[in-house]
Amino acid sequence: MHPRLSAIAHIRALPRSWQLGVAGASVALAAGCFARFGLSAHALVGAILAVALVLLTAIDLDCRLLPDAIVLPTLAVVLVLQLLFYPDRALEWVLAALAAALFFFIPMLVYPAGMGMGDVKLAALLGAALGKAVAAAIFLGVLSAALVALFLLVREGLSARKKAIAFGPFLAFGGLVVLFLGGR
Repeated sequence: MHPRLSAIAHIRALPRSWQLGVAGASVALAAGCFARFGLSAHALVGAILAVALVLLTAIDLDCRLLPDAIVLPTLAVVLVLQLLFYPDRALEWVLAALAAALFFFIPMLVYPAGMGMGDVKLAALLGAALGKAVAAAIFLGVLSAALVALFLLVREGLSARKKAIAFGPFLAFGGLVVLFLGGR
């Protein structure tokens, strides 16, 4: 699938059962944000983030792609909302987005086959949404990916070292855990 397709085209390209799963999980997580944080700006930003993370996870698992048509508009909306609702934390939102992106951008420059720009942009989205808590989300994402990699090594032996796995779902997992269990 081409990375420049529209968000709708990416959704339509998912298998029908995945589309239903994405819809169900998105509704549940968005409702969960409002149940957890009440009718608040935090809940709104969290719901937008959660829906995007569910969709991006499905697309990344299906075709190993984190499309700009979803990541970049979500990043822009989340960052603008954060700046509007919490202007006193503007520096935190911007620095967290930049630092998270840079954390993955540098390794991507060193070993481009290991990670893509989609992961870098997704990290920026997490930074904009979670602020300084993005460090915990990245830690959880990297840790969960390492556990899966270790499992694959144990199960398949050294040949598993050449196996590529989508990293976006692990970052999404870390982001959702921090969103719901972390506070503000």
